[in-house]
Amino acid sequence: MEFWRTSVGKKAVMAVTGAVLLLYLFAHMLGNLKIYFGAAAFDHYAHWLRTIGEPLLPYGWFLWLLRGVLTVSVVLHIVAAAQLTARSRAARRGRGSARRLRVPGTYATRTMRWGGVVIALFVVYHILDITLGTLNPDYLAGHVYHNVTADFRYWFVAAFYTVAMAALALHIRHGVWSATQTLGLAGTRERVLRAASTAVAVVICGGFVVVPWSILLGFVR
Repeated sequence: MEFWRTSVGKKAVMAVTGAVLLLYLFAHMLGNLKIYFGAAAFDHYAHWLRTIGEPLLPYGWFLWLLRGVLTVSVVLHIVAAAQLTARSRAARRGRGSARRLRVPGTYATRTMRWGGVVIALFVVYHILDITLGTLNPDYLAGHVYHNVTADFRYWFVAAFYTVAMAALALHIRHGVWSATQTLGLAGTRERVLRAASTAVAVVICGGFVVVPWSILLGFVR
């Protein structure tokens, strides 16, 4: 607990939970690309996810355990970020920097803050839409390929997905770069690390975005 109370501890928690979420996003993106292999392959992949761990784990338990890990990671990530922001503001007030307090936040700060809100709203929508089918009028339980293709035939759904992925890309880019600073990897390699952060964001979010637009434009039916 003492480690958690320190700013370094909170930054380390953000870096670790961010890495967990990033690995999940990469794996999820690769899984989504299986839609190009057709309905049978995509539905088989979705079914396989629910059988991971059998017979040790009952059917579907792996996904619930994964969701639990992701939920804990998201909560810790947000709490650490909020507390670090509060500490930073308190430190500026403590130095009596009244003039500085009136200066708008940096581009990166505003991006992470509002981008996080957009991502959170998208995650809630995505769960209600694809996972639970509440917002998908064509939802068929167990037919994941059908649900995804039916969903992204609407241009406004694809557009909202694209906006959310753009926010996620900016979040990933800044998050990966910040993590390298926390881990002490910055310095003379700053240009390389910034380029790597951008590349990671583009690959992951680009892999997500091509799916809805492929469906909308008729390349995937």
